[in-house]
Amino acid sequence: MDVEKFSGGLPKKYGYEKVAHIITYGTMATKMSIKDVARVQKVSLSESDRLTKLIPDRLPEVNGSSPKINLKNCIAAVPELQQACESPDILIRDTMKYAQMLEGNVRGTGVHACGVIIGRDDITDWVPVSTADDKETGEKMLVTQYEGSVIEDTGLIKMDFLGLKTLSIIKEAIDNIRQTTGKEIDIDNISIKDSKTYQLYSEGRTTGTFQFESAGMQKYLRELQPSTFEDLIAMNALYRPGPMAYIPQFIARKHGREPITYDIPEMETYLKDTYGITVYQEQVMLLSRLLGGFTRGESDALRKAMGKKIRAKLDEMKPKFINGAIEKGHKKETLEKIWSDWEDFAKYAFNKSHATCYSWVAYQTAYLKANYPSEYMAAVLSRNISNITEITKFMDECKAMKIQVLGPDINESLLKFSVNKNKDIRFGLGAIKGVGEAAVQSIIQERKNGPYKDIFDFVERVNLSACNKKNIESLAIAGAFDAFGNIRREQFLAENTKGESFLDTLVRYGNKHQLDKATQSNSLFGDSVEIAIAKPEIPAAENWTDLERLDKERDLVGIYLSAHPLDEYAIALEYGCNTRMTEMNDKSSLLGRDIVIGGIVTGFREGMGRNGRPYGFLKMEDYSGTAEIALFGEDFINYRKYGYNGMYLLIKGKFQPRRFNENEFDFKINSIDMLPDIKDKLIENITISIPLTNVHAGTIDTLKTFLKHRETSKTELFFEVYDDEENFKVNLFARPYRVDVDKDLIDFLKENDDIGFKINSKYN
Repeated sequence: MDVEKFSGGLPKKYGYEKVAHIITYGTMATKMSIKDVARVQKVSLSESDRLTKLIPDRLPEVNGSSPKINLKNCIAAVPELQQACESPDILIRDTMKYAQMLEGNVRGTGVHACGVIIGRDDITDWVPVSTADDKETGEKMLVTQYEGSVIEDTGLIKMDFLGLKTLSIIKEAIDNIRQTTGKEIDIDNISIKDSKTYQLYSEGRTTGTFQFESAGMQKYLRELQPSTFEDLIAMNALYRPGPMAYIPQFIARKHGREPITYDIPEMETYLKDTYGITVYQEQVMLLSRLLGGFTRGESDALRKAMGKKIRAKLDEMKPKFINGAIEKGHKKETLEKIWSDWEDFAKYAFNKSHATCYSWVAYQTAYLKANYPSEYMAAVLSRNISNITEITKFMDECKAMKIQVLGPDINESLLKFSVNKNKDIRFGLGAIKGVGEAAVQSIIQERKNGPYKDIFDFVERVNLSACNKKNIESLAIAGAFDAFGNIRREQFLAENTKGESFLDTLVRYGNKHQLDKATQSNSLFGDSVEIAIAKPEIPAAENWTDLERLDKERDLVGIYLSAHPLDEYAIALEYGCNTRMTEMNDKSSLLGRDIVIGGIVTGFREGMGRNGRPYGFLKMEDYSGTAEIALFGEDFINYRKYGYNGMYLLIKGKFQPRRFNENEFDFKINSIDMLPDIKDKLIENITISIPLTNVHAGTIDTLKTFLKHRETSKTELFFEVYDDEENFKVNLFARPYRVDVDKDLIDFLKENDDIGFKINSKYN
């Protein structure tokens, strides 16, 4: 059974009629009810948008609390909505009238992501059922007509089977390890005290692992320096809104920078492992029994009230806890403080059993990444192949781990990402658009008889019914045949004197060779007669530009593989810009800041507004991703000329509120420069810091090979020589030396821990 699926196995064990998924009901929310009614009433889209935008995100507080967002409350609070209800336009008036009548009604149904009902009898003996289509198999599956909040009241058992992609990644990583090393990893019995794994966590190198990969979590892991599995469980539970506020205190107590204290000494029994901080629901349950005399059932009711955020139930249980604890001799003020802490904690309370299971799966992924990095990252890449944003992120992580991700190769690639004998990751053939699984399997199957020697050997041997002309074309343009050396990608599409493409003649040659071979094997003389068919001549072809080659590569693979069109400007973009393209979507955080972005133009679209004014959207890309720059008014007139694919631009501008709506922001361009014209002027100076103990011929001579002088460069070179023991520092200026800050220099400086550097840019 696929580890990502669970529904297929359960009916086989318990019987199809005894297992069902749980239905979910989607209701017509406040804004949706207006939009739906307006659509049926044929109210204009602009008027529909105007009405829905009148619904506030929050209503003014009444008696210390904000009223619920619904049409009744919103109409009472917003004069414009009241006017719409009394509008002389009957369509507007009826829209508001019917929207109020329909608000809260069921709009549609769905299937719960992981909830499954299991019964000893047929489900239909207990609850009404309907059917839904399984999205993956297309088969019909039973779905209850009661939703999750009431289904357990019928006497049926509700189970949550969460389908995690992570489990498939683990399974695939284990398969990769078996293929590359021959080892069989028993992932359920790995050491829970593996030093490499805790080192990975302590260094925050958790990108691609489960649960612990966010930037915030990585920061806290570096501060925490987890050394036990308990630390991981606690961080998993703490890293969510609410409990997150306790993380600095948790870290300080672990490292002894803050004393571990307890509101009541007896609480140490259950809070010792978490340094006196309440982290889990189970701790609240145990403490409620210890301090307040709760029964097991009452403590579980408290847990459920906390987990489901049932405020009324919590308020009902508070007096019982306070009174019960006072009877045991505890002070009311202390108990009020404890309950107040629990109430804050209850908003996002996490149970330890859940955190433990998640942390165990997370630990397994970290263990694999720490001990088998190439095999694990290959599995991560394979399972994210359809998500280009994630693929780019994980490719960068591989680079940081010094693992090469190589392009597809006809003699080395498998269906998915795999690991070669050098521990490099090889791109999978199945990830190339236009190359199906059947074609890849036929290539791999025939490859068992030996590697393909050249392109002619390939078409002579591979099953051309399974791997057809279109498949071969996609493989060629993606670079799968580059290793042959005697043919370039563009030559496959080049034409001979008869106007035929080489690809056509190549496939025809392969078919003829295979047909003759099949005929010969059935002849009297068998294989003793050599097949003699003239191989087609490989035509000459004009070389594609780097950008053409990379664009075609990305069309087929989804990302730039062999290089990136911005590689020539990588240093200028990293140190000369202060904002990345992906950050441009978070407009509010950039408000009022001078922004410098750079990249390549990958698209431009334009149109005409209702007021008769043209507008455009400039699509830009850098290493982080893409963003669209809107061109309205004068910006369109001034900058439309830059809307051509392949232009390298540096844009300076600023986000500012719109003229008539201060809650929305526009990016106002100040200037656009061609990146090739300005890249040598972006970095003003570089300061290289060297400890006095390292100032010797070996370091200086090595450094000199990377410090290349270039007349066109405007970058000044400074040195800082320091001695920490004597507490002195000397600053030196290499006059009039101008240095070329290139990738080789930056890589050298980053790899040498003893040498520091600082770059000052014109705009950063």
